[in-house]
This record gives sequence, C-alpha cells and structure tokens, in this order.
Amino acid sequence: MRLIQLRVEDGELEAARDVLDERGIRYVSTDEQHNGSDGALVQFPIPPEAVDEVFDDFEAAGLDDDRYAVVARAETARPDHSEATDAHEDRISHEELRGRAVGMNPGVVTYYGMTVLSAVVATAGLLLDSPAVVVGSMVIAPQVGSALTAAVGTTLDDRALVREGFRDQLMGLFVAIAGAAAFGFLLRRAGFVPAQLRVTTVQQIAHRISPGFLSLAVGLCAGAAGAVGLATALPVSLVGVMIAAALIPAAAAVGVGIAWQLPAVALGAGILLVVNAASINLTGVLTLWGLGFRPDDWESGWPSPGQARQYAPTVAALLVLLAVFAGASSVTAQQMQVEVAVNDAVEETLSEERYRALGVRSVQTRFAGVSVYRLDRRVTVTVSRPDGESYPRLVARLGRAVNDAIEEPAAVEVVFVDRQSR
Repeated sequence: MRLIQLRVEDGELEAARDVLDERGIRYVSTDEQHNGSDGALVQFPIPPEAVDEVFDDFEAAGLDDDRYAVVARAETARPDHSEATDAHEDRISHEELRGRAVGMNPGVVTYYGMTVLSAVVATAGLLLDSPAVVVGSMVIAPQVGSALTAAVGTTLDDRALVREGFRDQLMGLFVAIAGAAAFGFLLRRAGFVPAQLRVTTVQQIAHRISPGFLSLAVGLCAGAAGAVGLATALPVSLVGVMIAAALIPAAAAVGVGIAWQLPAVALGAGILLVVNAASINLTGVLTLWGLGFRPDDWESGWPSPGQARQYAPTVAALLVLLAVFAGASSVTAQQMQVEVAVNDAVEETLSEERYRALGVRSVQTRFAGVSVYRLDRRVTVTVSRPDGESYPRLVARLGRAVNDAIEEPAAVEVVFVDRQSR
C-alpha cells in the first residue's frame, strides 16, 4: 500500500474530494494552522498501481500537478481499498519507479569497490571451475542498479538517468575486466596456478568463450526480469543476481584471457559481455514499455512523430549491435570448437606407445589468414623430448589427425624442446 499526502488549496479541496469519492477512497483532510495560508493536507491509502491514475484524475480535475505531494510506503491499511483502481497490473507509479531506480545505485566507492571484489571472486571461481564460487560473485555484484537506471531513464526520457546508467555500466564493466586481469597476472606470476594450466579446457571458462543463442537468452531474460522486479512491488535483490550472472563471469573471463595472453578467450568472452549488456538494456526498456510506463509528455501513451524519431536511433543502434555481435559470436564459437577438436586429436596421438616419452608443452590454434570461402588455420604443437631423440614422422602424423578432427585443411608445425636429466 501507498500513503499519499497531498496539499490542496481551499478552492481546490472540493474537486479533490470529488475525485476520491468517485473512486471510493476514504481519506482524511487536515486544515493548515500556520503560515497564514488557506489550504488543507489530504491523506489517503491506495494500492501502488493506482498512484498514477489518481494523480491523473487530480490533474484532470484542475489541481496543479506541481504541488506538494508525498508518496510513502504503508505496510497495511484498514480497510484495504483494492477497488480503488480498475487496473489489473501490480505495478508502481512513474515517480516511484524513478525513485527506486535511483535508490538502487550505491555510492561511487561502494559501487566500484564491490565490482572489483565480485570480479576477483568470479576469476577465482572460473579458474577453480567452481560454479558455487561463481554464483557467490554474482550475489555481491552491484550491476543491477546501473543497468536498471539506464532502462528507466530511456523509458521515461530522463536524460540524466540515461547518462548516469550507461556511464556506470561502462565504467563498472571496465573496472571488472581490469580487476580480473590484474588478479590473473598476480596468480600467474606468483605461481598460485599450475604453469601448464590450459584455461580453454576449464569448463566454467569454456562456457563463457563460446557464446551462442542460449547465452543470449540469459541476457534477454535478465533484462526483462529486472524491469518486472523494479516496476512492481516485488523485491529486486534476486533479480540483481540474474543480471550479474549475465555480466560479471563474462567480464572475469575477458580478464583471464588478457592475463593468459589468449586473444581468442578475451574476444569470445568480450562478445558475450557486450551482447548480454545490450540485451539487458533493450529488454529492460521494452518490458517497461509493455508494463505501461511512458514519458510524461507522451499523450495517449504513444509518442508524436518527432518523439518517435528521437528514440529511433537508440533502438536501431541496439538492434544492429545485437545482430553484429550475434554474427561474430558464431565465428568465435566455431573457433573454440576447432580448438577443442585439435587438442583432443593431439592428446590422442601423443598417447600412443611410440610417443610416450614426449610431453606436451602447449597447443596453439590460430587464424593464419582469411579467404572468401574459409578461415585458414595454423596449429603449433610444442613438445618436450629426451635429448638426442628424433621423431621425423610426428608432424605428418599430427597433421592427418588434426585435419581429420576438424574436417578441413590446417597447417601443422611441431616445435621440439630437448630435455636432459641427470
């Protein structure tokens, strides 16, 4: 329930009472006793979804819409006038939506501090291949406030909220990537992770570097759920975890790719991050529109031709961004599938008895060139061998295994590193 406190002049009191009586709302009016002014303070409880309608009726009845008014939260009211509105939606008012969005954004120190902490925890969870730790990073991430602030600002045509929301989103994700990369460099230099660790084979990382439709669906649903949670009387704390799930692990995976100097990992996770961020903003705006929220200057709930043209570039840019990165994600997913197939083929070949003395140092699969019809690839396998031993047929053997695995031609080279023991 919401408790409305509205100041009206004596000449407008009768019109205000008519509006409330027509809707069957019980109220209390108190005459002002100071400042020598003629007026009264009218108080009444109504459901959250009725706030906008009642204020619209006041304005239609001739009451000034720029008067003193307070909308407060009330735990209960006796009797409960749920019949005060004919709306079937459980949504809050425009002003309360704006206030909740602003209130969800923490201070600068808290926002960026918690962003760094969540990125570090997410990086640890990815490298440990621990879903529980990754979920923990989502719980403490503060990204829900900036994402929903941008969506509310776009929906209500509030330029200040739009600037604040998108600025905090961009800076927050940049800080998350930087924090994850710095933590990854520290882990590698200090030797806290095995030197032979291949991050592309870690399941929690592999999920974030091969984006596809299912990954895109996470971002779309996160934005819609966040908007519904914000626009109704529902709590948004759990919705914040959903939005963080679409952003923070992907940002941490980008940092891991930078720290391990793996462009394919950073690119794949970066595509997922951008696609999810765009999806959250787009579906957040569309959901708020679907719930009936509009800028105050839109008559009949729809924009004028000039206002529609004002929104068109933003919507078109988001759609083009989603289309471009969705196409790029398919290329990245294909590359990651090739890398997995190549690694499996190399491991299977070197597991043969004649190659038991060899040790795999690294397997790198990269683009050697791009033609009109295919992506040319080059595979470099670095192995250690006993000093003085030679394997002249290994290159041909690996070449056949790799080409059969990926079902397309690839240039294969083998780099030998001699080892000695005493």
